[in-house]
Order: sequence, then C-alpha cells, then structure tokens
Amino acid sequence: MDTLRFKEICATTISAEKERNGIGTLGEKTLHAALKLYFEPNKASHETKIGPFVADIFSENSIIEIQTRAFEKLRKKLSIFLEKYPVTVVYPIAKTKWILWIDEHTGIISKKRKSPKQGKIYDALRELYKIKPTLSHPSLRICLTLIDMEEYRYLNGWSEDRKKGSTRCDRIPVELVEEIYISNASDYIKFVPIELGTQFTSIEYEKAARTDLHTSQIALNILACVGVVKRVGKRGHSYLYERAETNS
Repeated sequence: MDTLRFKEICATTISAEKERNGIGTLGEKTLHAALKLYFEPNKASHETKIGPFVADIFSENSIIEIQTRAFEKLRKKLSIFLEKYPVTVVYPIAKTKWILWIDEHTGIISKKRKSPKQGKIYDALRELYKIKPTLSHPSLRICLTLIDMEEYRYLNGWSEDRKKGSTRCDRIPVELVEEIYISNASDYIKFVPIELGTQFTSIEYEKAARTDLHTSQIALNILACVGVVKRVGKRGHSYLYERAETNS
C-alpha cells in the first residue's frame, strides 16, 4: 500500500476531472479513475478488449476490474476472464465519509459534514453475494480498499429537506486507509469476528460484526459457500454455525 502515491494520484485526477466536467456530472468517474491509475500507472494497459468485454486493466497477463457498485454486471465478464487469466476485483469502501449537497437549480454546494457511519469490510458483502458462484475460483482475488472520501449528492430526494432518496453524483477519494486482500477461500475468515465463539447464530454474528441481521445472513450464506463456516444444527429457532477449522 502506497498512501503517498495514492494522494498524488487523487490530486491529479480530481484536477483533471474538474477541469473537464465539473463536480456533479461525473457519476463514479473520479473514484474509479483514481483507483485505476493507482493499480496501474501505465494508461496503455487501461481499457483492454478481451473477448467480448473490456477489462479496466490488463497487465502482466492478469486483469484488474475496479467495481464501485453493481457487481451483477461482473458475472458475464468473470465467466469469460477467469477462463484465461487471474482476475483481481477492487471494491472501494468509504471508511470515513464527508457529505456535500448540490442544489441542482442554483449549483450551490453545501459545506461538507462528516457522516457518523464508519465503513468496514462487511459493507462489501451484499455486492460479493452477487458473484457468489465465483468466489471460490482459484484465479479470483478480491481487494477491498478502505478509503476516506467526500461524497457529493444532489438535493433531489422525496423528503421535505430533499435528502432522503437523493441521488449520489460522485465520490472524491481523499486518503487510502487500508487494502484487504481475499486471495483464496480460506481468507474469508476475515469476515468472521474474532470475538465470536466456535459456534454462533446469525443474531450473534450480527452483534459481533455490528451490522444488520440481513447482512449477517448474507455473510453466513457466503461463508458457508466458500467453506469457512458450516451449518451444524439449530439453537432455538436460529440456525447454528461453526467455524470450519473446528471440524478438522
């Protein structure tokens, strides 16, 4: 991890994107562009056609895909790419986030306010579930990048203050905090909180991971699929899970 180089890339990318488009017209382009340059500085390796698809990065006979959301769009790509090359999927998570609001009518941008939510690796689970059948593939690697970022949103929501249901228009990376690699199926143990006992339910997982029940159920579904945990029975009305290493 090179935090200084990431900052330099962010500054260059933000300046170029603002000059070309201006904040509010970018979608996810700033974050995506910065990550693409961070993982591969040589632009000649960007946007390479492989079969019917275009890879974000193709270098040294391997592929890197920067996916900021909508992992369902990766399914067909991965089915083709993984037949021939190792693939790393990079997914950015907002560690610390500051919100800025854009008034679509006046163009005025509010002062930034820090979100109370802190991002963590469990935030990736709903997206990873969308490519669950490929998670155990020996040529697939996941890189979760925890990044401090500024999020710009339009004031176009349905609530009185126009914030609820609003549209996100861009995320500006500020600082790279951590890179977490899932290089094989056993690495998914990183999604099992240390404080959990050898056996636990989804409700106990929810509390230990400090997430919601639906996310904990998705997590355990994925973890069982890759063989990190195993369903061993029931405790009351809840399924009971066990760490896979306890079965050896």
